[in-house]
Amino acid sequence: MNRLKDATSPYLLQHADNPVEWWPWSAEAFEEARRRDVPILLSVGYAACHWCHVMAHESFEDSTTAEAMNRRFVNVKVDREERPDVDAVYMEATQAMTGQGGWPMTVFMTPDGHPFYCGTYFPRPEFQALLDGVTKAWTERRDEVVRQGRQVVTALTSRGPALAGGEPPTPELLTQAVRVLRQGYDAARGGFGDAPKFPPSMALEFLLRHEARTGDGEGVEMASHTLEAMARGGIYDQLGGGFARYSVDAGWVVPHFEKMLYDNALLARVYAHWWRMTGAPLAKRIALETCDWMLRDLRTAEGGLASALDADSEGEEGRYYVWTPAELREVLGDEAGAEAARLFGVTESGTFEHGTSVLRLPADPADRDAHEEMRAALLAARGLRVPPARDDKVVAGWNGLATAALAECGALLDRPDLVAAAEDVARLTENVHLSGGRLVRTSRDGVAGANSGVLEDYADVAEGLIALHGVTGDPHWVAVAGGLLDTVLDHFGDGDGGFFDTADDAEALFRRPQDPTDNATPSGQFAAAGALLSYAALTGSARHRDAAGAALAPVSLLAERHARFAGWGLAVAEARLSGPLEIAVVGDPGDERTRALHTTALMAAAAGAVVTLGRPGADRPEVPLLEGRGLVDGAPAAYVCRGFTCRLPVTRPADLARELRRGG
Repeated sequence: MNRLKDATSPYLLQHADNPVEWWPWSAEAFEEARRRDVPILLSVGYAACHWCHVMAHESFEDSTTAEAMNRRFVNVKVDREERPDVDAVYMEATQAMTGQGGWPMTVFMTPDGHPFYCGTYFPRPEFQALLDGVTKAWTERRDEVVRQGRQVVTALTSRGPALAGGEPPTPELLTQAVRVLRQGYDAARGGFGDAPKFPPSMALEFLLRHEARTGDGEGVEMASHTLEAMARGGIYDQLGGGFARYSVDAGWVVPHFEKMLYDNALLARVYAHWWRMTGAPLAKRIALETCDWMLRDLRTAEGGLASALDADSEGEEGRYYVWTPAELREVLGDEAGAEAARLFGVTESGTFEHGTSVLRLPADPADRDAHEEMRAALLAARGLRVPPARDDKVVAGWNGLATAALAECGALLDRPDLVAAAEDVARLTENVHLSGGRLVRTSRDGVAGANSGVLEDYADVAEGLIALHGVTGDPHWVAVAGGLLDTVLDHFGDGDGGFFDTADDAEALFRRPQDPTDNATPSGQFAAAGALLSYAALTGSARHRDAAGAALAPVSLLAERHARFAGWGLAVAEARLSGPLEIAVVGDPGDERTRALHTTALMAAAAGAVVTLGRPGADRPEVPLLEGRGLVDGAPAAYVCRGFTCRLPVTRPADLARELRRGG
């Protein structure tokens, strides 16, 4: 019996009709393995994973392979995005045993959950041979297999806290981190390292913040080059907006076509910050198009944002997105089609497979209006193709990232509809995912799942709510963020200044996951540090500020050699060194003078500056930073502060801008 038919995860539902007798991750699955005295075969993937689809088609949909799996194993299927804790501990085992990792992840383990053989994707012949080999080892050399599993668990659980000890980064260490990033920087094509090349959004945020604090020019040069190269490359959807997961080449030409919410939320925010610092028109366009893509293609009926779009459609990766010159001519006519091929780099030989090309835009067209008409025609024609599947589960943490991006892009780029969308996302997160101060990680169709939130969920939702407060002035979001961060301090601490990725009352695995380094998203620990620091800036809480500083200690160890894996930690460290700057705007939100001061405050490029907006006259304001701040001679006023120590208030935007330049 396949037990995935009632799952809430779209990934698990993709496997609900397999001939494999899949179990979801559950105590019952382990009990069944003990009863039958067979190993567990754990398969971990996610809905937008191309190679997960390939292995499913080759092996899990094959009746012969499924029969062998069913007879010899208890087969457990896990959505890594729904259960990042399970994924983390078994990926650690996979990397320790094989030297590499990836998805689909394939793990053979004892009924006690001890992994004894790990791998990733296996073609069907190799996978069938592996099933035979593992079965033979289990039946003929059981003691050796069990001993190996115990040794793996012992080795992994005996490790101490990850990157424990130390102090938060000094200014010198942050400058050293810029040098380290420079060493791996691709001066010709932008980005860091060689192929495959991932969008380094967190490192770019650090470089922009470092530039805001120091003005040394090096950080903004690397960031600007990389942001432009990505925006003009094939990793960016030149018709519909939004970024793919990564580029398979070093020049951003051919992407791995899956599009993830978290990538686009992080990138929309950093493009908005690039525009705030430089005024680059390209930065504004990409930030807005990316937000529009998120809302058009990922927005759910309940107001949240779905997780991802698949890489494949009609069984082929990228088919939805690529073009031939003939297809362009068919839509646009011969003359306009030839011009589109020139502008977008579409050639007869192709840049992708089967003579197709991924659209790029190496330079802006001379006639922007004509270009927009061309894009609209091509987008409409593409809309007639079979679209990629959507993973429509809502992940709390990723929606937190999107809340921050939509709120800030809307406020900075004069799009009130984006701010309204951010409020919708925040309300969905609060109403569906939050109960009794605890978060559920995922929901689908407005119904919360059963999986507990992990550290990144609490931290990223708090980050998003604080950013939303800065834009709207609604104190409710600060209160909700404070509750989430209290849970972080009460249930996630490791006793040494860091944080575990799971709460102290979460399901116990053979190792409690903890990794302070960034991956595709900010690490839970560095995200928590950022939210704690911002919350302390609004409330004056020494407890939260001290916790933020302690959580940044690993950044000092990473900055000198591995800065790319601590981008968000470095960005938060920049904010800490800058204060962060606290900007309190007091006045009637409907007053144009208040709005002008508020807009000027939001335009502050100071690293991690925190903004609050409130009406005058409250004896006990809900946001403590507003306490004692009032109008000046009846006019709205802005206060620029550090550690709740403020300079004299100003009433004119020009004076506030000068204060912010001086303070940043």
